[in-house]
Amino acid sequence: MSKREGNDIGIREAQRTVDEWITTVGVRYFSPLTNMAVLTEEVGEVARIIARTDGEQSAKKGEKLDLADELADVIWVVMAIANQHGIDLADALRNNILKKSVRDCERHSLNPKLNNNK
Repeated sequence: MSKREGNDIGIREAQRTVDEWITTVGVRYFSPLTNMAVLTEEVGEVARIIARTDGEQSAKKGEKLDLADELADVIWVVMAIANQHGIDLADALRNNILKKSVRDCERHSLNPKLNNNK
């Protein structure tokens, strides 16, 4: 992993790093179905933390509430799934932003549920 300003890495570099780690340290990729289950588990961890920090639930004694780490786990598994399916997430994200920019260019600004002038 190369060092950049602020230790930031790009999406493609991160995908390559995840692939390298999985195929060396991790031995091999889990099956896509297992990775989907792992992704669901990690998203559940994010939900647990937000329920305790932003919702009405209180944390259990000694419970770790590291949202940044859990979000990073979600990104890791998403990258693993993308790698397994030959998806370049940098291109996919760019295309997704373009899609939303065209499709939703007025949708949210015209939504009375989001407009403070109800």
